[in-house]
Amino acid sequence: MAAAPQAPGRGSVRKTRPLPVKTSLNNPYTIRWGALDGEDMHFILQTLEDRIKSLGLQKTEDRKRKKKQPALKTQSGDTCSLDVDTGEDLKEEKPEGGPQASGWTPADVRRQLAIGINEVTRALERNELLLVLACKSAKPAIVTAHLVPLSASRGVPACQVPRLSERLAPAMGLTCVLALGFKRNTAAFAEEVRAIIPRVPRLDVPWLRGTLEDPGENPEMESLESQDKEILDTSFEDLSKPKRKLAEGQQAAVLQPLKIKKLIPNPNKIRKPPKSKKTASK
Repeated sequence: MAAAPQAPGRGSVRKTRPLPVKTSLNNPYTIRWGALDGEDMHFILQTLEDRIKSLGLQKTEDRKRKKKQPALKTQSGDTCSLDVDTGEDLKEEKPEGGPQASGWTPADVRRQLAIGINEVTRALERNELLLVLACKSAKPAIVTAHLVPLSASRGVPACQVPRLSERLAPAMGLTCVLALGFKRNTAAFAEEVRAIIPRVPRLDVPWLRGTLEDPGENPEMESLESQDKEILDTSFEDLSKPKRKLAEGQQAAVLQPLKIKKLIPNPNKIRKPPKSKKTASK
């Protein structure tokens, strides 16, 4: 006799979970710093280094109270933190009969600077800076890329200087300086800022090109602004008047108000029957 057919197995089919998909938009623009000439680079570094040494701007830290911060590798292989200085210990303290405590000397000069990426970013958002310098050896480059549109929107000259941390960090007693900003109230670095700003290349931000151009350089912007002023100066009655000149003996057309005589429902519209109310059962 032939064997009876066996029933198919009833094993449970495991459903695969759909992969989570997130929609993201890529930036079509490339954010780049302006190219700085080698001669201008040496001038900026030498000018700032000499001025810092002449002022005696130095930070002394107590190794016992020194806090560990996340390290960041630079192009040269050194490690440094994202925000080198928090700006909390600006007071100058000298205990009697002991070594100098941790802090900046002189403190008033330190308040005229913004040191570190976080401090420079906060100062730019508050529109407190005249000049921004970023270190080119900071890796990855995204840690300083946000300073380009932020500086351009505030109208602050900014550039990326090679070997900025290598030259200025030892002069100030720091491990590294990834960003350096000069505040508007600076008096100690006023002459240096005036000499450096003409050497800073212009930032090119595609979505801010129209706003960054001077109105004197673009004649089209002047014509548009003059048209806007004329429109604002004219009254509503002048705007409502017809602009076309009428010939002699010709009368202007007068528009009559629209009158609706009859409303005809659309016969092709499908209407749902009204829902009947359910009678309560006795």
